[in-house]
Amino acid sequence: MTTSAELRSAMVERLAADGGVTDPEWRKAAEAVPRELFLSEYFRHIPGTYPTEFEAVPQDSPGWLEAIYTDQTLITQLDGRIRPSDASGPVSGAPSSSSTVPGLVLRMWHQLDVEVGHRVLEVGTGTGYSTALGAHRLGDQSIVSIEVDPEVAGRAAAAIRSAGYAPTLVVGDGLNGHAVDGPYDRLIATCAVRYIPQPWLYQVSPGGKILVTLAGWSHGFGLVLLTVTEPGCATGRFLPGFTSFMMARPHDRPPRQSINLLPGEQRPSRIDPAVIENWTGTWVAQLGAPSAERLGAGEQQILLDVATGSQARTEADGQGGWTVTQRGPLRLWDQVESAIESWQAAGSPHQEGFGITITEHGQRVWIGSEDGPGWNLPV
Repeated sequence: MTTSAELRSAMVERLAADGGVTDPEWRKAAEAVPRELFLSEYFRHIPGTYPTEFEAVPQDSPGWLEAIYTDQTLITQLDGRIRPSDASGPVSGAPSSSSTVPGLVLRMWHQLDVEVGHRVLEVGTGTGYSTALGAHRLGDQSIVSIEVDPEVAGRAAAAIRSAGYAPTLVVGDGLNGHAVDGPYDRLIATCAVRYIPQPWLYQVSPGGKILVTLAGWSHGFGLVLLTVTEPGCATGRFLPGFTSFMMARPHDRPPRQSINLLPGEQRPSRIDPAVIENWTGTWVAQLGAPSAERLGAGEQQILLDVATGSQARTEADGQGGWTVTQRGPLRLWDQVESAIESWQAAGSPHQEGFGITITEHGQRVWIGSEDGPGWNLPV
């Protein structure tokens, strides 16, 4: 039987070969921290199920350890309450806690540009695996990690202790940061947010950096590295690649009971609706209509705004074009069209062509440079 150490070594070799681990000290951390200590159980997706169903994978079951050392995210909680040990059979639900892909965890620690001596606030302890990596590389005294879910936090604390680390662990809303142990040189978030929380911009020292995924209700994601320029202000650029995280719970979409598509005003669409399924196209459409939830696929897109009841939906017109139907006080498709057209006029760059500026007046994402086309985040 292949041992944990052998599996861990093989995983690190793969990550190094792919360029995911380039710093020798982070490689040592990945080789030292046993990921299985943080994943005594997890959920496995059942292929071919819709809605998606999961089955529990308890400790020492067939394939349990081998999956832990593959480069994949492993779900540890559904709907904010269901643990694998709660499932007696197939179960459905929305993933609410997980152990993130190890390659992504290590890549983000690299991207944070953190050094020994820096103090780091980690928002989203999760299973504690990333926290342990940080503690190994930087020292216990350098890491403060905060988790909103008390049960998740308790399990993470036990796992971190069993791995031999003792960073500062806090139970609370990470969107408020943790001023008591600040200020910080770096902040890294393992959840996505709709906008940068103001407390972060005051708890990270000027010159310090914030690494976080910006997201929204249309499932567009962009990883951004910010530099705090002065208290409450920052600027930064979005990074290459494709990074997504679960939304911070206070930033998640409002609940909806059902979808009722109602009649409205019709007109031809100026854009191909399928363009907003492109990774960056989704992101841009979300910037244009930040209050909308996106459903549908391809030519048949559906946008819903729960607060105002506004709707937009598209369909092929049978002549090579598309028709959009809109109703409500917000013309959601108008907003999306305008954003997509601005992006296309700029050459349809990937997100690494975008930046963000945060001042006392708001948070603005832009293309190319600060004076380029841009959109205000829904602060």
